Amino acid sequence: MLELQHISFSVPAEAGAKTEILDDINLKISERFVAITGPNGSGKSTLAKIIAGIIKPTAGRIIFDGEDITDLSITERARRGISFAFQQPVRFKGLTVKDLISLAAGEKISVATACSYLSEVGLCAKEYVNREINASLSGGELKRIEIAEILARGTKLSVFDEPEAGIDLWSFNNLIKVFEKMHEKTQGSILIISHQERILNIADKVIMVADGKIAAEGSKQEVLPMLFGTISGGCRVTEVNG
Repeated sequence: MLELQHISFSVPAEAGAKTEILDDINLKISERFVAITGPNGSGKSTLAKIIAGIIKPTAGRIIFDGEDITDLSITERARRGISFAFQQPVRFKGLTVKDLISLAAGEKISVATACSYLSEVGLCAKEYVNREINASLSGGELKRIEIAEILARGTKLSVFDEPEAGIDLWSFNNLIKVFEKMHEKTQGSILIISHQERILNIADKVIMVADGKIAAEGSKQEVLPMLFGTISGGCRVTEVNG
């Protein structure tokens, strides 16, 4: 479904030099749940934003369902079936929660339908459906509303950047149930950037990024022991510095 071919991303540094954020990333993603993990600053969020089309790679190609989408905008990728949930959701002053979910669904939906999506993410629907997306909403509330939007969209590929952030009062079990329902609806792939072991444990494939490179990829049984200092055989491991 999604293939990254020799993806690199660099930014200008002092004296005309460049800082490499991602270096020659090669990945194929078709599994139900795929988790990307690694140290802070390793390039995980940058990789997610490149997939969504928010930023463009310095080098390499992105193939989605057999089509080269490297040069497509975030809007064009959304039309192809890619959703993206920010680590810190955007506030849209002047729009209500129902408006936003309708936009995500691509059609005008009823209050009852909007409420059903809000209920899925643990929000009391009647208290939120007509709320404006502004500063009165907490970061955790915005995060849940954004997850409800992705659920309403039902795309082939849904990318979440640390979806567990800010939802401490909402159990991980409920979050995982939402992901499972999302997959049942779309039969697509869900790509999750996360440090949380409980999130990593639902993944069919775990990808570890370090210093802008793929340090390891494989099943959770293969990769998770490496995160706790135990090297496990069977997964693809690449030597990286740091």
